[in-house]
Amino acid sequence: MIPTSGPPGSVTVRAPAKINLHLGVGAPRGDGFHPLLTVYHAIGIYDDVTVRPSDSWRLTVETAPYLDVTAVPLGDDNIVVRAATLLADLHGVPAHADVLIRKEIPVAGGMAGGSADAAAVLVALDRLWGLDTSDEDMFRLAAELGSDVPFALMGGNVLGTGRGEVVESVRGGDVVRWWVVVTAREGLSTPAVYRRFDAMAADASPRPSPPHRLVAFLADPVEAITGLLHNDLQEPALDLRPELRDVLAAGEKAGALAGLVSGSGPTCVFLCSSADHARGVAAGLDGVGEHVLVANGPVAGAHVVEHA
Repeated sequence: MIPTSGPPGSVTVRAPAKINLHLGVGAPRGDGFHPLLTVYHAIGIYDDVTVRPSDSWRLTVETAPYLDVTAVPLGDDNIVVRAATLLADLHGVPAHADVLIRKEIPVAGGMAGGSADAAAVLVALDRLWGLDTSDEDMFRLAAELGSDVPFALMGGNVLGTGRGEVVESVRGGDVVRWWVVVTAREGLSTPAVYRRFDAMAADASPRPSPPHRLVAFLADPVEAITGLLHNDLQEPALDLRPELRDVLAAGEKAGALAGLVSGSGPTCVFLCSSADHARGVAAGLDGVGEHVLVANGPVAGAHVVEHA
């Protein structure tokens, strides 16, 4: 129950992983960022962030068994620390809280787990500190934190432009899609994948490939989008991690409708026609990669699940 007076004792916010149904990448801009045209899709693999009042800052991370907790930084280089600092500075309050992140989203896996955590902590601390930050300011802070953070606030199906931070909801939000997710034993550096993209696509256009047909068919049956999934970072990721080709081939052999590398990788995702189909594909992928998960989408963005 939400208290009627005084600060809450704790707030827990849940934020989802993302898949890029389409990721078009252009040649680097003058500021070093790559222009993107992407269709984000939030799926039901989540990180939970719980915040409690404190007279100092404390960050703790717990992970699912298939994740390496040592891969998550706890110092100022964690995006959650930067998110808390930006929010506190905006309102002139001390960045004091006891923060616990429970991670299920793969670390350095191309599913925007860090961005999900940043979005979750913005929402959680805004509630804990009683700030009532406007949507405009919340999305401005999110964009400052990273390209995927505004999407993590929104969830659903979203068209991302700019460097991905300019977001707009698109159709198909009430059409359930089923996915099999295969995590990797070792993460993959997003900057390294972009560097390989630049080397492999030296003649890339400054205007990335548009997802017009995909957006038009998002509300249609799953077969309509099967051949439209696209990722300009897939070949650079596969060049860096050739063993991922075997994962994609295994998904095809297991009967998935389509497979692709998620974002900058190395997580691979497979589109299925139903929950039962996804469970069958997952069974066929048992032993491939580090862990095999089944999830559906689209799901909501960062949202409060407990307020005590």
